Amino acid sequence: MSMATNDEILGRTDVDDLEAILGITNSDVDEVIHTVRAESDSIFTWDYERTRPALSKLYEKAKKSQWNAATDLDWSIEVDQPKVVMANIEHANGQTMLSGEIDVQGTVFQNWSEKEWIQFGCESQNWTLSQFMHGEQGALICTAQIVQTVPWIDAKYYASTQVMDEARHVEVFSRYLSDKLSGYYPINAHLKMLLDDIIADSRWDMTYLGMQIMVEGLALAAFGFMHNMTTEPLLKKLLRYVISDEARHVAFGVLSLQEYYEGLDSHEIRERQEFAFEAAVRMRDRFLQQEVFERMGVNVKEAVKLVMDAPDRRIFQSMLFAKIVPNCKKLGLLDAGDGWLRDRFTDLGVIGYADLADTTEEYGELSFDAA
Repeated sequence: MSMATNDEILGRTDVDDLEAILGITNSDVDEVIHTVRAESDSIFTWDYERTRPALSKLYEKAKKSQWNAATDLDWSIEVDQPKVVMANIEHANGQTMLSGEIDVQGTVFQNWSEKEWIQFGCESQNWTLSQFMHGEQGALICTAQIVQTVPWIDAKYYASTQVMDEARHVEVFSRYLSDKLSGYYPINAHLKMLLDDIIADSRWDMTYLGMQIMVEGLALAAFGFMHNMTTEPLLKKLLRYVISDEARHVAFGVLSLQEYYEGLDSHEIRERQEFAFEAAVRMRDRFLQQEVFERMGVNVKEAVKLVMDAPDRRIFQSMLFAKIVPNCKKLGLLDAGDGWLRDRFTDLGVIGYADLADTTEEYGELSFDAA
């Protein structure tokens, strides 16, 4: 895999540099086992007093909201993927990723027939759910690390419930891909690099920041978008369950880090700001679907450039940060150090979400008891 260092990401003057984005590739797509060395300490606490009522409340909510992927979803529902793609396009008033204001004349898409657009829709769905599945396995591993490394008993209790949640999420996405869709994709290189960095960092709060705030925050927004756009009933219900879990997970990260970050000095806060920006760039770049275009046999660079220039795509990409930006503000990361992270999010075109409600304010609206 071609690697981009964190310093290279921080030093990029153009966050839309196509050559830099496409320069990150995954050369080991056939690997089955991927090992990341983690140097974190395992922390016991002999203080069992419950001193964090907000985390205790989340823990109680999590226990009530457990659901069974095998029995709470109707897996007998048949999914005709091409028909679903067409129904979703109709639901979106005929809009596809490259429709609207983009001129495809003289491009690789000029002569695509309806059949090819439907195939693209199927491949795009396979790719999107595959990346969600891989990301959920990353969350499974990271949350298990949090149980091991966080020093508070209330956080260990809650994180243990999230481990079960994440296992269930991997299970449902894997089953939906294998039983209802038409194939899966290996992990995207940008996502893989980010997960590797999060897992390898020995500081427990970086696991929180990278996974609970950044990856899970983006996933929460993406799942909400997909839930609104899909017409397929099984996927719609599946996503509703997952969204309910994810809202608690992100709230868990905000509640835990808000307390911890109050005690960090300016240098330590700047490290967290830089990490958040690096994660934001990698997550944004991983949604360009390079692997889909490669599988479709079109020129990847030309296709990705069109995607990056599509107005609807820019709106979609910015919407993915609707949860991340206000949560970073809640943590004090957005405006610390003369607003360094605010400036970086401005460059990414996502600062407009800064004043939305953070997840600790809205998670109750997004969750429900499975029982």
